[in-house]
Amino acid sequence: MADLTQWIQARSGAPLQPQPREAPPADQGSRDCAPVDTDALGEQVVEALRTVYDPEIPVNIYDLGLIYRLDVQESGAVDIDMTLTAPGCPVAQTFPGTVEAEILNVPGVTKVHVELVWDPPWTQDRMTEDARLQLGLM
Repeated sequence: MADLTQWIQARSGAPLQPQPREAPPADQGSRDCAPVDTDALGEQVVEALRTVYDPEIPVNIYDLGLIYRLDVQESGAVDIDMTLTAPGCPVAQTFPGTVEAEILNVPGVTKVHVELVWDPPWTQDRMTEDARLQLGLM
């Protein structure tokens, strides 16, 4: 039987046994297809938001209360509604892009959209206790 198998392989140029397939490299996996843990990814996004500081106040934008809505989807897409401390803020045109770029650095995030909103207007009441302490408001 071994001689017949060798003869068939030699004639056809193809082995009779299926060859094992190699797994795709890790960076070519199905990142966009597998659902993500939205709670865990949301926590990572919040930590990333805490690295972005308001250009006029030395407190991060999350603790300042500038993030009005954070929606993390199973696909890894992140939607954020944020505001600024004042409509006349000099970075109003560029700051959403800064926030988007920072969130895109979070592993598992596939897409980011930041919407700048003005309603309701930001007030100091939106700040966390830590932010108020940091600014000496308590």
